Amino acid sequence: MLLLQQKGNRLTVDELAEKFGVTRRTIFRDFNALQEINIPVTWDRYSGYGMLPGYKVPPLMFTSKEIATIMVGLGFVKSQVDSTLVQDAHSVELKIKDVLPDELQVLMSSMESATVVDPYVSFGTEKKSGGNWFTINSAIAQKKRLLFTYKSKSGEVTHRKINPYLLVYFGDHWNLIGYSHQRGDFRNFILDQISDIEILDENFTPEKKMDIEGLIFRSDEQSQIIELVVEKTVLARFKRNLPAKIFKESPQKNELIKVGFKFDNLVYINEWLLQFTDKIKIESPVELKKLRSDLLKKMQA
Repeated sequence: MLLLQQKGNRLTVDELAEKFGVTRRTIFRDFNALQEINIPVTWDRYSGYGMLPGYKVPPLMFTSKEIATIMVGLGFVKSQVDSTLVQDAHSVELKIKDVLPDELQVLMSSMESATVVDPYVSFGTEKKSGGNWFTINSAIAQKKRLLFTYKSKSGEVTHRKINPYLLVYFGDHWNLIGYSHQRGDFRNFILDQISDIEILDENFTPEKKMDIEGLIFRSDEQSQIIELVVEKTVLARFKRNLPAKIFKESPQKNELIKVGFKFDNLVYINEWLLQFTDKIKIESPVELKKLRSDLLKKMQA
């Protein structure tokens, strides 16, 4: 009912069946049940099912399981380095708690003190302002271009005008992926390095079939093929945190797996790989092998 009442949101029986993991027959049976309690479900032969315009489902009360889920999500937001996100999470928490019955308030308070997400970031990292997360989200929703100052890892400061597409959280920071007018291609920007952001009064039309996975794991002419041999004991952690998409994976002798992926920054990936110590062996490229050797020597000096 909540899905169908969203403005402009019409769904076919196949789409509803897939979303809820049930059969088409179950969806038709549910529609009959809704009609019996006078819920105005409408149907269009071209676009599917929806709700009569103007009809609103009465507010729904959260279950204890839903409250637990909300608290885990808020815990993640409160673990962020960006102080603005942390403050907003506390505000949301207070507003939800204010409308809950007593027994759910007790559950929410209990989870607040007994559930900790990423303690090393939550307690061990100084919070800071920046990133303009909400401003970027607003621009994406309105399909408006952004103008901002960007400081690269090398210290270069440039002014960028982009079409914003995605906000992506990776590891310990947020990234903005957008089409850069300066570069004439899609680029990734770390939010901590964005300042003086402004939403322009310029609309853009997103690509009709945007490949989200392709944008996140895209490679360009600067990317190189990297081949590693990884011990099975660390493979799951390696794959979960790797900032790239593996395109080749083949078993080797002695519980080893050979993987291949593309990456455009050998210095960064070299430092990232150190967390796996001797559980990973670099096969190619030669430049990455040399970077690893030089870095280890420098660490021992």
